[in-house]
Amino acid sequence: MNAPARHESYVLEDGEKPVEVTEDTKIPNAATIKIVKQDHTLGNMLRAQLLSMPQILFAGYKVPHPLHPYFLIKIQTDGTITPQAILEQACTKLIGTMSSLETKFKREFSYKDVEGTVGGAGAMVTEDPYGTAAGGGGGAWGRGRDYLDF
Repeated sequence: MNAPARHESYVLEDGEKPVEVTEDTKIPNAATIKIVKQDHTLGNMLRAQLLSMPQILFAGYKVPHPLHPYFLIKIQTDGTITPQAILEQACTKLIGTMSSLETKFKREFSYKDVEGTVGGAGAMVTEDPYGTAAGGGGGAWGRGRDYLDF
């Protein structure tokens, strides 16, 4: 096949830079940033985080080819901050968001372990993927909780 080896998709080669910045000469306060060994997952999260920041005029990304493990992200700011600096801020905020999500996820599953024994000694209530107890009991939905409540 023409697919590269799996490790080539995420392991940096010797001397390979993970990020390359190219200043845009035609658009003011803009840069194209190449992030290697990453894909749509990080590209879309960065784009969304950048667009939530008030200093950003434009943020978009593209993966030029699915067999090449990198994406290009184009950033234009309002001039109060450089594209590189705003990308660093976006990454810091994204790391904080992911850390918070991890904490909430772990906390929710620790509650799930505690809630696992309902009805006395050893009585287990099995739940389907939608959070309802087998047999129509209502599960998390019946307790007034939403599936987004972490």
